[in-house]
Amino acid sequence: MTRKQLTDRALRLLKQLISIESFSSNEDKTADAIQEWFKTFDIPFERIHNNVFAKNKFWDDSKPTLLLNSHHDTVKPNKAYTKDPFHPHIEDGKLFGLGSNDAGGCLVSLLATFSYFYACEELNYNILMVASMEEESAGENSLRGLLPSLPEIDVAIVGEPTLMDLAIAEKGLIVFDATIKGTPSHAAHPNDNNSIYNTIEVLEWFKNYKFDKSSEVLGDVKMTVTQINAGSQHNVVPAQVELVVDVRVNDAYTNSEIATLLKSEAPCKLQERGLKLNSSKIDKNHPLVQSGIALGRKTYGSPTLSDQAALSCQSLKLGPGDSTRSHSADEFIYVHEIEEGIDLYIKILEGFIK
Repeated sequence: MTRKQLTDRALRLLKQLISIESFSSNEDKTADAIQEWFKTFDIPFERIHNNVFAKNKFWDDSKPTLLLNSHHDTVKPNKAYTKDPFHPHIEDGKLFGLGSNDAGGCLVSLLATFSYFYACEELNYNILMVASMEEESAGENSLRGLLPSLPEIDVAIVGEPTLMDLAIAEKGLIVFDATIKGTPSHAAHPNDNNSIYNTIEVLEWFKNYKFDKSSEVLGDVKMTVTQINAGSQHNVVPAQVELVVDVRVNDAYTNSEIATLLKSEAPCKLQERGLKLNSSKIDKNHPLVQSGIALGRKTYGSPTLSDQAALSCQSLKLGPGDSTRSHSADEFIYVHEIEEGIDLYIKILEGFIK
């Protein structure tokens, strides 16, 4: 099958995926559609929950393994949509629809790439293709939950929209719940320990805090207060204010180090929700990265989180589409981005596994 035919089939599959509601944990119908792709190409596959995966034809346990991974779940459409999020259609070269950019375009491009190499003999690497579920919610059955059922992985390409530039690192994530205490009282009476007023100083601390270690690729750690909650009625001073703090961690720190540091220094009680989502990276001199650089692709550090956080091996984030369109209203991907994405994926792998 020619690359043009592969690309046409990939676009048809993407339109089909867009038309199917596939919010995290409810991806069974898109998993069915992905199974049909493998059946069409006579490729044996396995399915665990809504994760669908396959190995290349000439798998050899003595060779290292390259993982190709992207997800087929989506977030829910936001209220600013003006187009039907489940109606895939092309206008001015843009394919509109929920999940088109994040990460349907990447997924179908990787499926096309895997199918292109599936029956190739004498590759330097085994190729494992995984279309995963629950990426958007970091669910228990996502790639992280699937890994114990997969062969050992030596290096990975995680398909997320990067304009086909090489994201050689991505920031980790810790979410903290913060509590600021005060004295509850009737609003009509004096109170010099108002929890809401106490929060002003705490917010200034979070706003102005600077982490010592920066990263050449990922820059500074970024800490942002994203939610605040307090009070139940107009005439009652609440006993406490609750904040949610989003911390994007560079590769100069582990998540455990960040948690220890902030809990010892913050002027309020902090409790992390989890520490599993560490930063990820791949050596710029890795042959996979060098293959992309040789094709004129730029390297950069990504501020957004992906299934890379589940992997312990070196991993590269790479895919068609633009991250700034993800989770936006009237989400779209350019048709030419998918065409170019498949071509570049194939060329990068040709320079790495052959």
